[in-house]
Amino acid sequence: MKNRTITAVTGVEVGHFTDTLNNTGTTVLVFPEPNVAAVEVRGAAPGSRETALLAPGMRVEQIQAIVLSGGSAFGLSTADGVMRELEAEGRGQPTPFGPVPIVPAAVIFDLDGGGPGTRPGPEAGAFAYAGRSTAPVESGRIGAGAGATVSNWRGADAVLPSGLGSAVVDADGVTVGALAVVNAAGDVFSLEGSPLTGGRPDPGAPGFTLPPLTQTTLIVVAVDARLDRMALGRLAIRSQDALAACIRPGHTRYDGDIAFAVACGDRTADPDVLGEAAFVATARAIESAVQSVQGES
Repeated sequence: MKNRTITAVTGVEVGHFTDTLNNTGTTVLVFPEPNVAAVEVRGAAPGSRETALLAPGMRVEQIQAIVLSGGSAFGLSTADGVMRELEAEGRGQPTPFGPVPIVPAAVIFDLDGGGPGTRPGPEAGAFAYAGRSTAPVESGRIGAGAGATVSNWRGADAVLPSGLGSAVVDADGVTVGALAVVNAAGDVFSLEGSPLTGGRPDPGAPGFTLPPLTQTTLIVVAVDARLDRMALGRLAIRSQDALAACIRPGHTRYDGDIAFAVACGDRTADPDVLGEAAFVATARAIESAVQSVQGES
C-alpha cells in the first residue's frame, strides 16, 4: 500500500513514545539536511521552544528535528533527550565547540492523566527518536496525540477523544505532507464542512462557566522542495488557515496552535501551488486524527 502520510516526503522519519497508562506521549520528526524551517503561531496559549529561531531574518535556518509532546510545559524537556541523541551522532549547527542540535518543540495540555513523574521527559524524547522510521505514520491515540481531546467548547459533557493524524498531497511534482496532533477546544469539521465531532458550524458562546482545559493543535508540514524561509512561511500560514477551516472555533485564547513547515528537498515548484497543497494536507491530517479515534470506539 502506498504511503499517504508525512513520511512519504523523502527522508522524513517519525517516531513515538506512548504512555497508555497516563494518556500522554511524544512524537519526534527527524529531517534530512540541508533544510529550511519556518513556523506560524496563532494560538494564544502556546507552549514552545526554539520557535523564535524560525522567524524570517534569523541566522540559523536549518533544524535537525521537531518534537511534539504531551505534558504541557513540562513536556518541553523531551527535546533534551532528542538533542542528546543527535549530538552523539554528530548532528547539529556547527560551532567551535562541537555541533549544537536545533530541535524546536511544542506541547499540548494533557495533564489530567497524572501528576509529577507521569509527564514525558528527556527519556521519552530519546525513546521516540530511537524508534523513528520512514514507515507510514499510524493515526490515533499514539505519541503526542495519546491524551488529545476535542469539543470542550460545548462543555465538559461534549468532550471527545482525539489523536494524531497525517496525510499527503502530490502537487507540481512535489510531495507535501502534514502531521497534526488535534487537541482543540472547538469541534472538528471536514474540509468540505461535514461535522466530525458534532457541534454547529457557527459555534456560538462557550458552553462552560469556568475556563476549559487548555488546548492546542500542533501541525508539521514537510515538502521535498527547495524554498526560502519567506516562501516557506506562507505554507505555515496556509496550514493554519486549514486549521481554522476545520476546527471551530480555532485559535482561541485557550489554544496554543502552532504550525511548523520544513522544506527538505531540491525540487522546484510554484510556492502558491505548494501553499494550497499544504492547506489540503493539513485539513486531511486533522480529519484523520479524529476519524481514526472514532474507528477505535
